Amino acid sequence: MLSKVTLNNTDLSVSTLCYGTNMLGWMLDQEKSNAILDHFAELGGNFIDTARSYGDWAPDAPKGASERAIGGWLKTRSREGLVIATKGAFMDLRAGDWRNRVTPEDITKDLGESLEHLGIDTIDLYWLHADNPEAPVQPIIDTLIQHQEAGRIRYFGASNWSAARIKEANAYAQSIGKQGFAASETFWGLAAPEPEAAAQQGYVHYYEGQYEELHASGLPILAYSAQSGGYFTKLAKGADAVPDGLKARYANPINEARFKAVQTLAEKHGVSINEIVLSYLLSQPNQTIPIFGASSPEQITETVKAADLKLTAEELAQLRAD
Repeated sequence: MLSKVTLNNTDLSVSTLCYGTNMLGWMLDQEKSNAILDHFAELGGNFIDTARSYGDWAPDAPKGASERAIGGWLKTRSREGLVIATKGAFMDLRAGDWRNRVTPEDITKDLGESLEHLGIDTIDLYWLHADNPEAPVQPIIDTLIQHQEAGRIRYFGASNWSAARIKEANAYAQSIGKQGFAASETFWGLAAPEPEAAAQQGYVHYYEGQYEELHASGLPILAYSAQSGGYFTKLAKGADAVPDGLKARYANPINEARFKAVQTLAEKHGVSINEIVLSYLLSQPNQTIPIFGASSPEQITETVKAADLKLTAEELAQLRAD
């Protein structure tokens, strides 16, 4: 069973693993989505992460497919105890609107659609899915605070924002006596990426070397791509089992060393590679909640096992070997 922690800077009681739902509603139909979400809840999971854009890349799926699937599931049960997070202000994939949409108007539009898709009045944690580094932080934060004060969101966070921009935004919020970003949803897993290849695939602002100071100051990190696309698990089956895109993102000498360390610790503890990979994040000294993916209840069961494993500081250092 998953335990709960209070997310720093909030009163949200969340499970130590967060389920990422980008497959729901298009790859997985409502019945399968319900089965997965039910099983996650049965195992103590209550933290669910989605986005306004998830599923919009599938032309046959309804707009906002993932949010709609979660909304369909919520109709079958009480909302009590669940923490629903979603993201907005990303490119509008369905409309082919590729401009930077981190604007007050687009935030408001996306938030309204997310509330409608989810069938709820308030989103517990609302992320900006991207940043517009050329835009001043003041109108962006002012817009989020307005929606917060109107009761549409409880807290807001930053996804794919640089540490420097988060600090700037939070300094502005503090200057007007308000709370800024309560957390950062950050690209982070045990496998160290090749920056250029990762950026080409849409993965930016990797944790290492950028977010440590902000994290240590008390800002929670929700780690997306927490399993590194299953890179180490696939690598254990042989190099041919790793897709080309994943190789481009992660095949490097640092990860060769980390893979050996993962194998050693998995054998030592009698657990799977995936459990070691997730426990690496779960065992961090500063509050870290991995966002994981699963396409079946069975995968939920296997993933949740990682929460039972606590790695020592020495083992964390061993995994970071390069």
